[in-house]
Amino acid sequence: MKPQPVAPKPHSEIEIVRLIWLAIFVSVFSFLYYNRQGAVLLYGDAVAHINIARRVFDSKTPGLLQLGTVWLPLPHLLILPFILSKPMWQSGTGGSIPSMAAYVLSVLGIFRLVRTMLSRNSQADGAAMYTAWGAAVLYAANPNIIYMQSTAMGEALYLAFFIWASVYFAEFAHAANSSRSLTKCRLCLAAACLTRYDGWFLAASLVLGALAVCVLRIRQGNSLSVSRRPPWAAFTKFVLISAAAPVLWLAYNAAVYRNPLEFANGPYSAKAIEQKTATVNPAKDNLFAAGSYFVKAAELNVGESNWQQRLWIALALLGSIAALFTGRGRAALVLWTPLAFYALSISYESVPIYLPTWWPFSYYNVRYGLQLLPALVVFAMLGISFLVQKMFDVARVEASWRRWTGAATFASVLLLGAVSYAAIWRADPICYREAKVNSKGRVALDGQVASWIKSLPADSNLLMYLGEHVGAVEQAGIPLSRTINEGNHRVWKQPSDADGLWERALADPVRYADFVVGFDGDPAWKSAQDQHLRALVEIHTTGQPRAAIFEGREVMRR
Repeated sequence: MKPQPVAPKPHSEIEIVRLIWLAIFVSVFSFLYYNRQGAVLLYGDAVAHINIARRVFDSKTPGLLQLGTVWLPLPHLLILPFILSKPMWQSGTGGSIPSMAAYVLSVLGIFRLVRTMLSRNSQADGAAMYTAWGAAVLYAANPNIIYMQSTAMGEALYLAFFIWASVYFAEFAHAANSSRSLTKCRLCLAAACLTRYDGWFLAASLVLGALAVCVLRIRQGNSLSVSRRPPWAAFTKFVLISAAAPVLWLAYNAAVYRNPLEFANGPYSAKAIEQKTATVNPAKDNLFAAGSYFVKAAELNVGESNWQQRLWIALALLGSIAALFTGRGRAALVLWTPLAFYALSISYESVPIYLPTWWPFSYYNVRYGLQLLPALVVFAMLGISFLVQKMFDVARVEASWRRWTGAATFASVLLLGAVSYAAIWRADPICYREAKVNSKGRVALDGQVASWIKSLPADSNLLMYLGEHVGAVEQAGIPLSRTINEGNHRVWKQPSDADGLWERALADPVRYADFVVGFDGDPAWKSAQDQHLRALVEIHTTGQPRAAIFEGREVMRR
């Protein structure tokens, strides 16, 4: 039989390959730039994420219980294979790799979501392709997501799962292989639920959305084709899988910590930290103010000046209204769910946001505004597309020229991105500024402590509370297994484990540790003070608690 010629690849596949290579180039180039600037580990949480993953195998008491409770486990499990290498652990590179991969997938997801929204009969016309490209470029070029994807922070990873869950939900709503789309959506939701608690709210929202789609199809009755009828079996599995991740996490906390809500009200929860540090929350118990702070944080992530920020919001609202009333892209309105989640969290769950432009005029959790980036990008793009089409209609442009609406939309988007993002680059991305401002004292102190403990004997054991300053051990390249820290006890022994290694070492540090590294007020410091250990060196850094290295059994032997 004569072999059949291979059919050429569809145009969309070629475009996707180009988009992936563009995103990879931006991702790698920006990582190399920020790594050279020493900015990959500026966020204290980034350092913590890497070391939580590291202590699963590098600890005196290794195991999955080292994952802890406050942060969900998936980001740490994804980081873990990349920090088996000591250089990748110390440099933070291992923690950046999952974020960089997630960024590439997010860009691709934005492209596919917009193409799905604007396609007719599963076929994307030229205007839809231009619009999808515009949205993907607008997302990929955002300076704040570019910085965050170079770090071990969880924002880029969660956004990837969030966007792809929205993609598959939109495809389900469009009834294109609805059962298969719902299956893929639930897998993305499960991953999102194990990455950030935002995912739990998203899962509830999409379950309600999927139910609404199924009910609507029932009302449409027999006029629907077989492919568009409600896939109830797939929907049931969707609900079960969506609920499985939160239920498993609650069960894990109940079994290990004897408290299913340990992550929410335990000693390391946001609520406990707020009470301990007396953190001011300018929007506490005020839902409208909380929503306003979150929206402002989102605005600061897409524009520097007020007029740029208001333009983004105006275009996004216009695009949302157009999607709602035209039906094209209505399913993508799920991208606005972070607004409700963060308004509730800021108001009632001890998750404040500080903005440099609003009281208390500082930087804290400004990066949360990135959760609204997909909505702003997609619906601002739709808003611009709507305006361009209306302008062509008013001007009564000839049909032969209407094919240029996509190009005009794409050019308008490039102009919006160039003006907004150029201003951000001139001032530095606000997420980068947040990390830089809040890390100055900590990074300086960690560096000094690292230089001292690096000079200690190579086989010495350290008693040290790692909570705030695990970066010192990381910089020094000292294996975590050489430290006795707060993770070395049985967490199911409540309220404390009297026979745990950590507790025994605090009670008798000279017996267990060669040196005690303490920071004023932490458990290791108090233990050294109670035992009247002599400080070998005391370290002072502006704005940080004093640190000291105390003598232990290594010195006592001498």
